Amino acid sequence: MGKQTGFMEYKRQARKEREPSVRIKDWKDYTAPMTETEIQIQGARCMSCGVPTCHSGMEINGVTTGCPVYHLIPEWNQLVYEGKWKEALERAQEKNNFPEFTGIACPAPCEGACVLGINEPPVAIRTIERSIIEKGFEEGWVVPKPPKKRTGKRIAVVGSGPAGLAAAAQLNQAGHLVTVFERNDRAGGLLTYGIPEMKLPYDIVKRRVELLEKEGITFVTNTEIGKDYPVSKLEKEFDATILCGGATVHRDIQVEGSHLKGVHSAMDFLQANTKSLLDSELKDGNYISATDKNVIVIGGGDTGTDCLATAVRHNCKSLTQFDIYDKKGSVRDRETNPWPQYPIIHRVEYGHKEAASKKGDDPRAYAVMTKKFVGDENGQIKEVHTVNVRLRFDENGNRYREEIPGTEKIWPADLVLIAIGFSGPEQGLLDQLKIERDANSTVKAEYGNYHTNVDGVFAAGDMRRGQSLIVWAINEGREVARECDRYLMGATDLP
Repeated sequence: MGKQTGFMEYKRQARKEREPSVRIKDWKDYTAPMTETEIQIQGARCMSCGVPTCHSGMEINGVTTGCPVYHLIPEWNQLVYEGKWKEALERAQEKNNFPEFTGIACPAPCEGACVLGINEPPVAIRTIERSIIEKGFEEGWVVPKPPKKRTGKRIAVVGSGPAGLAAAAQLNQAGHLVTVFERNDRAGGLLTYGIPEMKLPYDIVKRRVELLEKEGITFVTNTEIGKDYPVSKLEKEFDATILCGGATVHRDIQVEGSHLKGVHSAMDFLQANTKSLLDSELKDGNYISATDKNVIVIGGGDTGTDCLATAVRHNCKSLTQFDIYDKKGSVRDRETNPWPQYPIIHRVEYGHKEAASKKGDDPRAYAVMTKKFVGDENGQIKEVHTVNVRLRFDENGNRYREEIPGTEKIWPADLVLIAIGFSGPEQGLLDQLKIERDANSTVKAEYGNYHTNVDGVFAAGDMRRGQSLIVWAINEGREVARECDRYLMGATDLP
């Protein structure tokens, strides 16, 4: 694929980034587009590998490698290199309803499985994907395509994140009448309120939602099923229901003082900021401010990084991110993390660069365990007490963390953001529907089947599988649509 010798002639170039010291002064996309020629050169790096693995989504040791929606990556890389952008768009949309979302916010397990990545930096797949869909919108090639006929079947989709949107898009194309319920005031789920504006601009989400509306999908916002809209009404008015509410219950940190004022979940911080930003450009003050505060972010993942980037834009006083793991190496360990596994390596993401532009160095502190929070006489957080840890294994091979004597430290803190992941979906609606759950509190529904124990009720995405990737949500949204269509019609043509 691509140019026969392209991988030897050209170096990897991902989407450009604006200068950190400049971009932290606004909330605009922190990246900048590349030229068509630059993108075509990146497409040329795609090898003629005999057995490409970039498009074969799977999990190895619990970590995703390759693309879960089985994107036709080598094909659209070739077409981009040849300048056949419209044909590349057709391929990019054949397996993925929303290339703009994965092209921005997916961690790109496809690149981790790229054959070129064995010895060289992998093909810049995510950058090419985003460029294809943006070119499609710019040229007017992405247009509403409502179904030619309707079946009369009515389907409720609960939740408008990537799983819900994908399910709705597929079922609408099958001719069903789809209504998507969203409890927030804007559709998009965590695409809208979980990913900051400078990383995934809301206009991109809104553009897609408006396109889906023009295709015939109904969106009902500010409506929580089981609270604003009775379950009995849902069962009466719809032929089937698909639950795509996500895994939104954040994990709490079990340490002394977690009740103090100034200790917040990362999602509370990010969601309030985005809503205030979209409503009033932060003028209404309805958000958790980091301005002039010593900020501690606990958790080393993407959500923690988003908190860094947001706090920097608030003009915080200081900023530190605790990572309980040791600092990783800059290249994959070929013994413990061989290709095509997703490379577990040290990464410097956009938020780290932005924090460093303000603070002077990387904000992360590694192998740090939080021991307790200490507040002042008014119950406001003022200190975080920590100790360094090292990983150990007991006689049964179970991992545990051993505290290192003499590494205790006290950190000044005015704002602490907990970004240690999510424990599962909220249980209220599931209780009302009498949905069976597994040991992790997620909905019990077999992958590939998606039927719950309640007739006519399906579940997909994070609500079923637990906290996961956008691309897995799209995968499950597409698949649950297929099974729901089969349930309603006795057969299905959906992929």
